[in-house]
Amino acid sequence: MPILKLSHGAILTSETEIQQELACLNVQVKTYESGKLLSFGKSITQDILSYAEKEEILQYAKDIQLCLSEASDFESCNPQLGSVCYDLLVLHPGSPNLYSLIATYNRYHTHTDTEALYILSGEAIFGFVQPDGSQIELLLQPHDCIHIPPGCEHWFSLTASLHCKALRHFTTADGWIPQHTGRTIDVGI
Repeated sequence: MPILKLSHGAILTSETEIQQELACLNVQVKTYESGKLLSFGKSITQDILSYAEKEEILQYAKDIQLCLSEASDFESCNPQLGSVCYDLLVLHPGSPNLYSLIATYNRYHTHTDTEALYILSGEAIFGFVQPDGSQIELLLQPHDCIHIPPGCEHWFSLTASLHCKALRHFTTADGWIPQHTGRTIDVGI
């Protein structure tokens, strides 16, 4: 279930209210519950995955892509919109380059590509700048999917657990290259 923290301290947990708050940014969030995650057993939460375990989870990505593309209110992984590939993001305290990745994406940036992410396990935080300049934070948890349009100013980080396993969808072969904006993150959120 996504949780949105507004600049004045209010917390939103209703998916409808969160969607309304993010609508001005064209950011979409949806919770896609699936019993399929349970069939992965501990591979969904363990840090290191075998090639076969990764392939099984990536096969699941096709099912999610099909389901989400059929949802008229959520276009993040719609093949008709150009989703060309997906991969499995696995971050944990022992991940190579974990801290350099956090340093790169935990600053306000934009992308020329759509960013679509489906959280399988762990948690992730996204920060956004509202049109009035205020800043908000969105916590995503397992089963949450997000679609961030190109040009939307945001940042990404992990929670203190430093664990996140997610499916990433790309609309270009280049993936997501951050263009840092120089804006400072408001730590008072």
